[in-house]
Amino acid sequence: MQDPLEARPGTPASPGRRSALQQIGRWLYRRAENILAIMLGVMFVAFLLQVFFRYVMNWPSGWTNELSSVLWIWIVLWGAAFVVRENEEMRFDLILTSVGPRTRCGMFLITAVALIVLYGASFPAIFDYVTFMKIEKSAYLGIRFDWLYSIYLIFVIAILVRYLWLSWQVLHGKAPEAFDPNQAGDDA
Repeated sequence: MQDPLEARPGTPASPGRRSALQQIGRWLYRRAENILAIMLGVMFVAFLLQVFFRYVMNWPSGWTNELSSVLWIWIVLWGAAFVVRENEEMRFDLILTSVGPRTRCGMFLITAVALIVLYGASFPAIFDYVTFMKIEKSAYLGIRFDWLYSIYLIFVIAILVRYLWLSWQVLHGKAPEAFDPNQAGDDA
């Protein structure tokens, strides 16, 4: 799939503006990757400390387990929201790849509408639950649960924006690309 910040031929965006938007988008994408890498590094250090405390020092430490668990949730949802591209997601696309571009557009739009409606309808309840959880704190680190669960709100907003953007592109003539197994894993 082409870079979402890249304008199609015939759009009113000027080349200078496209370039600036692409640079901003790439910079933001790299920062999201940096944050993800930092979280993974902190989780790995917490895991090593947990092993050291438990098996070398014979001190059980709950905070390392809690930190690893919280970071794992944040890593998965942060990565899904900001780092993993649409063409990198795992999916069953046996049928999708065997149909033409027009049918692929229709199938994508049905899926996108379902996701937008479901996430959009659930958002008020999710928001209420996350904000309600400010009354609870984690057992060892004492972090309020509304802060811990806020990543899910961020994830839902990012998914809504992503699928609204992708749907807009499909409605304006950019068909979702068929998966090519020969290109799997390439950043081309």
